[in-house]
Amino acid sequence: MTSSALQSLLRLIFILLLTWGCAPPPPPSAIIADAMPGTTPIPPANTPRLTDAETLTRIQSAENMSFLNFNGQTEYRVGPGDVLEIISWDGMKPVKQETIVRQNGLISYAFLDDIDVNGKSIRQIDDLVSEKLTRYVKKVRLDITVKTFQSKHVLLFGEINVLPLGKTGPGKYPLRGKTSALDLIVEAGGGTANSDLKNVELIRDGQRYSLNLYNAMFKGDTSDNIILDHNDMITVPHLPGLSERIYVFGEVVNEGVYPFSNTMNLLTAIGQAGGCSRTAVRSSIKIIRGYAENKPIVLGADLDLLLKGGDIRQNIELHDGDVVYVPRTFIGNLNEFILKTTPMLEYIFYPGRIRDTYANPDTLRVLTR
Repeated sequence: MTSSALQSLLRLIFILLLTWGCAPPPPPSAIIADAMPGTTPIPPANTPRLTDAETLTRIQSAENMSFLNFNGQTEYRVGPGDVLEIISWDGMKPVKQETIVRQNGLISYAFLDDIDVNGKSIRQIDDLVSEKLTRYVKKVRLDITVKTFQSKHVLLFGEINVLPLGKTGPGKYPLRGKTSALDLIVEAGGGTANSDLKNVELIRDGQRYSLNLYNAMFKGDTSDNIILDHNDMITVPHLPGLSERIYVFGEVVNEGVYPFSNTMNLLTAIGQAGGCSRTAVRSSIKIIRGYAENKPIVLGADLDLLLKGGDIRQNIELHDGDVVYVPRTFIGNLNEFILKTTPMLEYIFYPGRIRDTYANPDTLRVLTR
């Protein structure tokens, strides 16, 4: 093939990529269904997505059974089964006592019987008990904490990592206050390599909802990252048929995970992702290779040189596990680029590190805003 013929062919491919970039993105399930004929799209058609404001308002309230807002801060609601530790101070000497919240929501402490603490925050309970104790004690000093959380739980199923330390994997998890769906998944060990974060299922009060937590994790769009309530059920589905895969992120029409084949190259990957967006800087594409083996290298590619100049060296052959990143701005500082993409790469390849970084290892309480 002559050089001019090759350039003409590449220009034709470039036009096709631009055409794909202008098309509206198909739903995530359609991407998988097209890539894997015969697979069943997830979720089912009767599962509503959280896209309209009315639905979001209905299930995403300022307070729920697990937490309340008290003086501008969110606090856990105590309930039956919780174990409270109450420390009273006699001068510099602490006196500890544990009490369990009975099924009727009442506790007993010191001279006091049948104190109703159900649904109250720790600060409210502290104020209530202190006020009652003033009848018997001149100067009351109390510290009250929840030692064991047992009154509110959520169930987590599906593609969740089982890590060697702490409670992880699918199972029953206590709620310790205001906790989002993504908080729970990270606390439990993160999604497996086969997890479909774009189609996480929530069941609440008999209703099913589909949550796109991929957007919350990688795009900062928290619209679907709902706050969990008592008895919620979360299922992270399996992403079928992707034993070997590549990842395409950044300024493409459909970011995501795509099946890998031995003949895959940069153009093929970007084409599967729907093409570059209008804001993409095609001259500064990066390919991250070997992150899963702790030996990462970063390759650069200039799609403009490939499509407009006919430089086929830019059409890099991909390997299983490669991460293709199409930036919005030119990447001049490689160290800064690696620093910014590390959280995304850590979640993909080492979700346990995310859990250890953002959770307290003693209580596994994920820190939230």
